[in-house]
Amino acid sequence: MEEKVVATNRQAHYNYTILESFEAGIELKGTEVKSLRAGQTNLKDSFARVDNGEIFLYNMHIAPYEFGNIANVDPIRPRKLLLHKNQIRRLIGDLAAKRLTLIPLKLYFKHGIAKVELAIAKGKKLYDKRETIRRRETERELRRITRGKI
Repeated sequence: MEEKVVATNRQAHYNYTILESFEAGIELKGTEVKSLRAGQTNLKDSFARVDNGEIFLYNMHIAPYEFGNIANVDPIRPRKLLLHKNQIRRLIGDLAAKRLTLIPLKLYFKHGIAKVELAIAKGKKLYDKRETIRRRETERELRRITRGKI
């Protein structure tokens, strides 16, 4: 598949336990697509929330297009995510019942259309984060040792 990744949320796997991920379209206005193609976006503190039966993405920063005009919009405005009705209903049930959250993992273009990979996630506690770091360091050490012996 033709897929060009524009931005990734690198802190997502550190701060959250990812339970399930899926793809959603994103509604963009004006020159936002040109800014995305130029890679001028940030997913760091962004999250998705259900409002009136629709899902919106908050705190995703898309820088105003450099060569744009008055058509440039607010860089951190809420953006509507495009999902099927049955997907939205299922998400509403999952998020309410299990105290989970929706976070974007990456933003990419698929066949010329902007898409967001959303994840249903559960926040990690501080001791879970330490365990993740410890496990990553031991794996790195094992790779270093095995590489040296061969």
